[in-house]
Amino acid sequence: MADLINSLSIAASGMEAQAQRLRHVSENIANADTPGYHRKTISFRDAVDGNGVAAGPVRLDRSELTQIYDPGHPLADPSGHYDGSNVDLVIEIADAREAQRSYEANLRLFDQARQMTQSLFEILRR
Repeated sequence: MADLINSLSIAASGMEAQAQRLRHVSENIANADTPGYHRKTISFRDAVDGNGVAAGPVRLDRSELTQIYDPGHPLADPSGHYDGSNVDLVIEIADAREAQRSYEANLRLFDQARQMTQSLFEILRR
């Protein structure tokens, strides 16, 4: 019984971590055209209690920003360039799909454990 409840907790922690990852991916996509924006990344680590996963600290991608040539832009330097962002939409969309699929897998696990727990309770009631 404890294993079923533990699996619910682990699946829920996975869903929470992937939801946080999706939030940062959506921020990156929303700011893809924001000058000077650095892409946010997140890593995962073991949960404090050792059961499940937790989102680690948010880090800024320190790769070089894209140099955009637009002499009429208010942020342009004397050479006509300004810093764009380092967000690659293809990578962000791939990350979003991966996070979505991981979330769905954890949701299926959660649902299966819930159904098994419910069936166990029905058997015990008889």
